Amino acid sequence: MNEPETIKIDDVEYVKAGNATRLAKQVDGMDYVIVRSRDAGCFAGYLECQTGAEVKLINARRLWYWNGAASLSQLATDGVANPKECKFPCEVSNIRVLGVCEIIMATEKSRESIKGVPVWKK
Repeated sequence: MNEPETIKIDDVEYVKAGNATRLAKQVDGMDYVIVRSRDAGCFAGYLECQTGAEVKLINARRLWYWNGAASLSQLATDGVANPKECKFPCEVSNIRVLGVCEIIMATEKSRESIKGVPVWKK
């Protein structure tokens, strides 16, 4: 029988030692996440708080278009393979996103990749 790679105790998720993916470093206790909303699209940033389907993100970027990841799940794990072909506008200091239907914990590799995408603007 396979052992689980993570275990949750008192709402804290622990990752089994030796796992290949490493969650992104927290900033002031906040996790780096990718958020998908029903009406506003996708965002990456530090999760300050969540109330139902509303989240507040700090230092967030809208993920308008990406190339080099098949899905948000892969983007949260591996980042993007083609950063120059992505369209991520500038980072905003904070944003409230309504209608959130998905929150994915991002790895450090993903966070570095997203932060490394050149700012897209017109």
